[in-house]
Amino acid sequence: MWIDTHCHLDAHEFGAQSLDVAARAAAAGVSVIMAMAVERGNFGAVAALAARAPNVTYALGIHPICVPQAQDEDLDVLRAAVETALDDPNFVGIGEIGLDYFIPLLCEPAMREKQERFFRAQLRIARDFDLPVMTHVRRSQDQVLKHLRQIRPPGGIAHAFNGSFQQAQAFIGLGLHLGFGGAMTFTRALQIRRLATELPLSSIVLETDSPDIAPSWIHPGRNTPDQLPRIGTALAELRGIGEAELREAVHRNSLAAIPRLAAYLAS
Repeated sequence: MWIDTHCHLDAHEFGAQSLDVAARAAAAGVSVIMAMAVERGNFGAVAALAARAPNVTYALGIHPICVPQAQDEDLDVLRAAVETALDDPNFVGIGEIGLDYFIPLLCEPAMREKQERFFRAQLRIARDFDLPVMTHVRRSQDQVLKHLRQIRPPGGIAHAFNGSFQQAQAFIGLGLHLGFGGAMTFTRALQIRRLATELPLSSIVLETDSPDIAPSWIHPGRNTPDQLPRIGTALAELRGIGEAELREAVHRNSLAAIPRLAAYLAS
């Protein structure tokens, strides 16, 4: 039983195939796909997919890449949507949220300030409703950590982690798990592979970030959640353990990172 802790199942790359993609993942042994919202306009889309697919859950949030177009009132809409979603067993947390200091537009001073303001507001929503966060951390590890220390949501996942060991330990110390996926499967990704090998196994969860971050065997093609078991096998090989042991560990870690998943799987 595998859990894909980060996916964009409603992305335009999937077109009308999202439910078929979810079904193929289920056939491959992926029992849960966590679909991330990225803006106000797709809150309903991820919830609708989760309502129609038996192995899909969802999170609600405003992605840093979508912050330039976002309005302050979107944060009020998010808070209201989260409060309503608490009664939905398919709803699992706040995401995708965070900071991105890779894209030039987002590095401009005014946009950095807006990103941080939106991130802090969403961290408060997570804290207020006792929900985990799925964080986007691209060239922004220390800044994300700063805000996490100040607002302290109840855990979550640092998605597509690619920081230092010291930064990894800081995220773990704040109660977050670290997401690893397709990037780890490239032999040239030395730092990510070292992190995935040497960090405590108890701190790691798996993800695809579909349709992005395709693993080496399908790069540069479209990524899909049914690739997760093979990504898991790659991690087991890196760590020198059996696939079954790895699968059980990351499943347990995913439930620890996202507590609402346990009730979802029991339903």
